[in-house]
Order: sequence, then structure tokens, then C-alpha cells
Amino acid sequence: MDLYEYQAKELFGRHGIPVPAGRIAATPAEARAIAAELDTPVVIKAQVKTGGRGKAGGIRPAAGPVAAEAEADRVLGMDIKGHIARRVLVEAATVPFEEYYAAFLVDRAEGGFLAMVSGQGGMEIEELAATDPDALVKLPIDPVTGVDADVARLLAEKAGLPGQAAEVLERLWRVLVAEDALLVEVNPLICTTDQRIMALDGKVTLDDNAAFRHAWEGYAERTDSLEDRARAKGLNYVKLDGTVGVIGNGAGLVMSTLDVVAGAGADPANFLDIGGGASAQVMADGLEIILADPDVRSVLVNVFGGITACDAVANGIVTALGLLGERGLGRPIVVRLDGNNAEVGRRILSDARHPAVRQVSTMDGAAEMAARLAAGA
Repeated sequence: MDLYEYQAKELFGRHGIPVPAGRIAATPAEARAIAAELDTPVVIKAQVKTGGRGKAGGIRPAAGPVAAEAEADRVLGMDIKGHIARRVLVEAATVPFEEYYAAFLVDRAEGGFLAMVSGQGGMEIEELAATDPDALVKLPIDPVTGVDADVARLLAEKAGLPGQAAEVLERLWRVLVAEDALLVEVNPLICTTDQRIMALDGKVTLDDNAAFRHAWEGYAERTDSLEDRARAKGLNYVKLDGTVGVIGNGAGLVMSTLDVVAGAGADPANFLDIGGGASAQVMADGLEIILADPDVRSVLVNVFGGITACDAVANGIVTALGLLGERGLGRPIVVRLDGNNAEVGRRILSDARHPAVRQVSTMDGAAEMAARLAAGA
């Protein structure tokens, strides 16, 4: 379960991690009132469970209450990567002297935990790792010993953080353990002009399997985001930044399809795994979710029939397009079926003669066609 920034900061506060003063607002008038109470310049921050808020215009400074109301009016209702900003965090503006990055996470590959700390914060960690990998310190953490004062000091020293940051790193580790989190990330972790260490942002992912140990009911909010709509249908869906929607059966096949789409010169718009035994209804639900994404310009359905029979997939596509009506006509759907009942599935699609559907026999060929169609070629 991913938390909103304000929820992550509430957890941080409980564990003694300094955060800027602020409160949540659902209306511009509430934002104005909070800014008046804070009596300082503020920042209006869209509360959505995705990154890229700043680039999308979802983080806006405001000099006072009147400006806070106007900026909140601009941000509320904003669509950021398929997430609608229903609330904003009105937070006291804090000018950083230096910015850092810090995260603790479950490292599934190694069966333990991993610390990642950098003296360069404020940018996306993927970008930092790609442009300057030496600037990112990675340290495996022993699950038994964890992060004590000595380990925290070592992390701070290796990453070039000031000594006073070590205590905050140790407390971030406590958040991970005490709250049964899979990820605790601060970007940026800042040092203020008066040498205070503070979490200017916060990202926390909680382990749903540990919900019985915690009072998390207030966190299990449902929104109209594509992820939540997919989750309600039992779909394994992740929104990405591209224009080619991807559906496959099996996580490995979907990941391979994403790579092939990228190799064809396009960016995938999502990860969507319909699973190994998907029915026609599951296929229809998946296609409906993907076509609800305005960023999608073409869709690639890549299915290898095993437990999932290709005729069920084909029937799901026909069913979904029938339910969508004219909404299903605007974007092309490239389908590659192989394996169990592939010939039957292809025949079902051919007989349906839907103008949006194109069939291609190979994964590479299907990805190339989907990429061309997404580019308008």
C-alpha cells in the first residue's frame, strides 16, 4: 500500500523525523485558512501516489493566504499521470541549503534490506543512478542487526552527508521496521540554512501482509485512479509514462513485451498482467482500463496461451470492444496470439472484423506495429 506524502510525513513525525509544518486541504478556502494559520510563505503540493508532481505543475509556491487559495484552485483536480489531485498539502516553505537522498527498502533479490543514500537529492533516483552512479551509495543491511548509530554514521559519511544526518537515517530505518514498510524514501532530505536535517518529501510503501498488526484502515483509501480501478477488478496494473498500452499473461512475458516495445522506439504506457488463467471478462476489464488512459495511443495485446486459452482472450477483446462502443474505435489494438487455441482465437478476431484490431503473428512484429501506430505512422 502506497501512502500519500502527508501520510508518510505523519509516520515520520511519530518517529521523531523533522518535517515542515503543514496540513491537508480539500478546497481552496481550506488552503487559504491553513496558510493564514501558518503565517509564512507556503508550498501547495498535490497529493497523488505518483512521482513527477513538480514537472506537472503540482507543486506551487504561494507567498500568503490569498496566493495559497489561488494556487490550490489550480492544483486541485489536476490529472498527474492518471492520478487526480483531490487534496493538497499546504506546507510551510522551507529553503534548503543542501539536498540529499535517503531510502531503505526490501531487497527481494538478495533476501534482505538495502540502504540507498546520496549527497545529491531533489532529482529522480533513476536519473541519478544513470547519470552519476558513483553518487549513490548502496549498502546491504543485515536484517538481524539493522541500522544502529554506527551503521547510520557510516552511511552518512560514505554519501557525504553531514554528521547530524545520521540520527535521521537511523530513525528512517525504525520507520521501515516498526511500520512493516517495504520502502521508506525521502527525496529530498535537506539541510536547512540553520543546519537542521528535515524530510522535505516522503514516500512510504506498507506491506499489506502486515495489516493485521496495524490500524491502517484510514490509509486504505480508494480513488478513481487507474491503479485503484484496476485493483478493484483484481488486475495487476502499473501506470507508466509512455503511449503504448501493454497487456500480457504472466509477469515475465509482460516485462519482455515492455522491453520489445522500447526496442521498437516507443515507451510503454503501463504494465498489465492478466495472469495465467485469465477469463474473457478479465481480458475485457484489462482492455477497458488501458483504453481509459488518455496517454495511450495504441495497445499491444501479447498472449501466449497456456492455462489462458487464446480463444478466451479473443472473446474478451471482442466483448470489451462491444461494451466500449465508439470509445473503442479511436485507438488501434495490435494482437499477437500464440499457444493454446491460438488459431481459434485468431479466427474469432477475424470474424469480428473490428476496425480497431490488427493481428500480427510475432512479438517483435506486433511491437513494431504498435510503436508505429502510437507515433501516428
